[in-house]
Amino acid sequence: MFGFLRKYAVAALAVLLGAVAVVAGCGEQTKPGSGSQSAAVPDYPVKQIEYVVPYSAGGGVDLVARATADYLSKEWGQPIVVVNKAGGGGTVGAEYALKQARNDGYTVLANNVSNTSMLAGGMANPAVKIEDNLFVSRIGEGTMAFAVKADAPWKDFREFCEWVKQNPEQLTWTTVGPAGFSAFGVAEWLNTLGVDYQKTRMIVTKGGSESLPKVAGGHAILAVHMIGETHAMVQSGKVKILAVAGTKRSPFLPDVPTAEEQGIKGLTVKWWTGVSMPKGTPDYVVKKWEESIARMVQDPSFAEKLQAIQVEPAYANSADFTAHVQKETNYYTELATKRGIRK
Repeated sequence: MFGFLRKYAVAALAVLLGAVAVVAGCGEQTKPGSGSQSAAVPDYPVKQIEYVVPYSAGGGVDLVARATADYLSKEWGQPIVVVNKAGGGGTVGAEYALKQARNDGYTVLANNVSNTSMLAGGMANPAVKIEDNLFVSRIGEGTMAFAVKADAPWKDFREFCEWVKQNPEQLTWTTVGPAGFSAFGVAEWLNTLGVDYQKTRMIVTKGGSESLPKVAGGHAILAVHMIGETHAMVQSGKVKILAVAGTKRSPFLPDVPTAEEQGIKGLTVKWWTGVSMPKGTPDYVVKKWEESIARMVQDPSFAEKLQAIQVEPAYANSADFTAHVQKETNYYTELATKRGIRK
């Protein structure tokens, strides 16, 4: 009798312990943020990262990308190599990074307004679409500046605008492509003036490092770039800035009046740059970049680097960045359609 009870008790205890183990195991699998779940997240990065800049070296996107790569390389202990793949108004590099590279976090894109919202606004079927981007973080913004040759005859932007109204067919201006930053900046400006965009002539270049020398050499009349891209040529006395966009003067060019101060209102186009990755990139990779960039833009040492290239910190997380780009895309699509530049 006692032997039977002993066997029964042992069997019951085994069943009870098994049930407890099953419940505990289920708890470990379903509990958010548990130690076992955290351990499953791979280390990142564990090797070199390719940071693709879809424009030539020396421009604003390139300079911000290099400052970011330098900062994060030191923080993460892995090399981040900037690779310039210019062409197609920013689409060659973007297509490579977003559609040809693996979505494992080891190829990222230095995106900007030109190869995202402006590209989608200016082309009905662009090579790289908004939905090809996983927008990670915006890093910085730049104010639009109107640059002409240093010895150009116009004393200010108001006078230049009057000349353009009278001689639209003589206006030549540079751009990385029909859907680039300069193209939309010029389209919005000419729309404000009531000038036919189609009567002017664009000259396609690979970026600021090529377009500004064209203006300085008299091969184009106007270059529209963010302030930082014009700095070297302004300092050398080869070009001058007639106006900046926005409602207030730039801290980088406090003596240059805004277009609005000179009677030209409604200029809203703004340059920005950030980071995109291919769709399907793991969440832990996106989060690592998002959180690291948020800390980076608050670091005084990084802020100094942005200031040196006349870019203002303008962090946005993935969700806010995505929403901003979509809103901007809607505006640029309407502008491009109205001015007859949407292809």
